[in-house]
Amino acid sequence: MKIVFLDAATLGDASLAPLAALGELITFPTSTPEEALARVSDCEVLIVNKIIINEALLAQAPRLRLVCVAATGVNNIDFEATGRRGIIVRNVAGYSTDSVAQLAWMQILSLAGNGQAFDCCVKSGAYSKMPVFTDPDRSYWELTGKTLGIIGLGAIGSKVAAIGEAFGMKVVFYSTTGKHQSDRYPSLPLEKLMAVSDVISIHAPYNERTADLVGEKELALMKPQAILVNMGRGGIVDEAALARAIDGERIGGAALDVFSREPVPADSPLLHTSHPERFRFSPHVAWASCEARARLVDAMAENIRKGW
Repeated sequence: MKIVFLDAATLGDASLAPLAALGELITFPTSTPEEALARVSDCEVLIVNKIIINEALLAQAPRLRLVCVAATGVNNIDFEATGRRGIIVRNVAGYSTDSVAQLAWMQILSLAGNGQAFDCCVKSGAYSKMPVFTDPDRSYWELTGKTLGIIGLGAIGSKVAAIGEAFGMKVVFYSTTGKHQSDRYPSLPLEKLMAVSDVISIHAPYNERTADLVGEKELALMKPQAILVNMGRGGIVDEAALARAIDGERIGGAALDVFSREPVPADSPLLHTSHPERFRFSPHVAWASCEARARLVDAMAENIRKGW
């Protein structure tokens, strides 16, 4: 069995040994659309993370029987085209829940706790020059008693919510489908959630319901000290509107792991604000802890073992 992985660099240094044990594994760090066409001619199993699987590519892969997506999202797959050819598509769900929740809280705590400012105070030597034992000019706020609003209460959103409860926060949520219910947390309309929450954490997929879900109008509803976190998908938040809200000091801060274009363009308004200290960024790595990537590889190997 020949297995081709077209964008293996997306998994970094994760061991692919479980995949190699199943057949002849050919890996390419990255593949342009043109390169991909030339690399699938004799594979039976195709592994991709973000590579587009469309009619043109499938036409060059007559032996292909299984597409394994090295991710949960499958918006890069043309299911009509795979369906016509009887090609099975399998993704991996649940492998990154703990990883994403941890990174979300790392950023929330950094913003709410003013972590960068305190670290800089000591490393810059400013603390060493102070006449008293503490820095009374910088402070931070407690999470206990505050409201955490979750947009998208799936597995990851529920994990983030549970951690918020451990801090003594009240949790509310908004269902992007309008169908999700919870016996544990109250559901609110989006506008209400934006207005009452002190921390808003997004864990929703990108689709027609969530595109530009949080824009100028929604940001204007937020509390002046509130924090917005997007660990879902780029495009859910209007980035230009968010940059303006931060510049105008209309919200307390924001943390983004995902962007509407990735890698984020150098001219993005997010990178040219007058208050960069109110932002926390990470390069779409919330899914990618060492443990999460190992679980992902193991799950893909199991997807291949299931056959077709």
